[in-house]
Amino acid sequence: MPLAELALENLRCIQRAELGLAPGINFIRGPNGSGKTSLLEGIYLLGRGRSFRTRNSERLIRHGQERLQTMGHTLGALSQRISVQVTRNEPTRADIAGVPVGSLAQLAQVFPVQIIEPGIHRLIEEGSPRRRRWLDWAVFHVEPNFIDTWQRYARALRQRNAALHTAPDTARAWDGELVRHGEALTAARLRLLETLAGHWNETVRGLADLHVDLHYTTGWKQDSSLEQSLADSWDRDRHRGVSHAGPHRADVQVRIDGRAAREILSRGQQKLVATAMVLAQLKMLRERTAVVPTLLLDDPAAELDAEKLARFVEQVKSLRCQLVLTSLSAAQLPFGPPDRMFHVEQGRVQPV
Repeated sequence: MPLAELALENLRCIQRAELGLAPGINFIRGPNGSGKTSLLEGIYLLGRGRSFRTRNSERLIRHGQERLQTMGHTLGALSQRISVQVTRNEPTRADIAGVPVGSLAQLAQVFPVQIIEPGIHRLIEEGSPRRRRWLDWAVFHVEPNFIDTWQRYARALRQRNAALHTAPDTARAWDGELVRHGEALTAARLRLLETLAGHWNETVRGLADLHVDLHYTTGWKQDSSLEQSLADSWDRDRHRGVSHAGPHRADVQVRIDGRAAREILSRGQQKLVATAMVLAQLKMLRERTAVVPTLLLDDPAAELDAEKLARFVEQVKSLRCQLVLTSLSAAQLPFGPPDRMFHVEQGRVQPV
């Protein structure tokens, strides 16, 4: 489901831009600060409803403007027009084929997109929320009912936490919902990691020459059920006004010889391992589903030596998906001649 057309208004330094994209390799070049990464953000918004650089979408709005809009048209059997609008002091709005979406997660059904960018090491270095999002994005594509389970669990969790603040004696009425949907959510995540295992081992060794384990922790005591863990943490929950046990506290721990990878690996190695997490996921989706995501690459050759870059290029080419990549110079073409090329200068985008 590649993206065929992209239109942006008031996104960071870009006042307006329109691009026709090829289903193969799309190359965006220009100096630092010209708007190359902003174009990738606009594409990412269409499939995620948020940026990969900040959780505060209002920061994407061009200075002096009240809103931004990004619009796209996908190709393929599920060809659709997508629009995402971010307005100051308002929730992000999105529509598919002119129909407002109930959840921004629905965007991924129409336009699945992933990115590998200079900050990808945060997938290893930072806390569990980023790794949960990485995992859940893949589960969503493999198990169509997962989004409903996730939303039901999230709704019950919000209700329980709200009750802990306003009427603590009623909060445990939500435990049954949390257990039912939380156990289903956890089982789906574990199935995904089991399916991913072969692709993961192959990819991380081929890219980083490392043996790295992905270990899922449920978000509650390993020797206890979720139901029992909710009961055991009740006094603490009531005292602090928040639910402590459950898959919202889960993690995909990245380990080497039983130790946290972030404690052992250099920044460069962390980037390679995190990149392997994304590529293994995309390989698995290509094999198990009809999903062929668009992959965004922000200056992929910047911090890789010749050997590592060659390995990376080989791994990416095996995906046979739409690529949109950026670089400072047209001399850096690691994937060969692009199908489309664009030059960005001071927020202006021109085809080359």
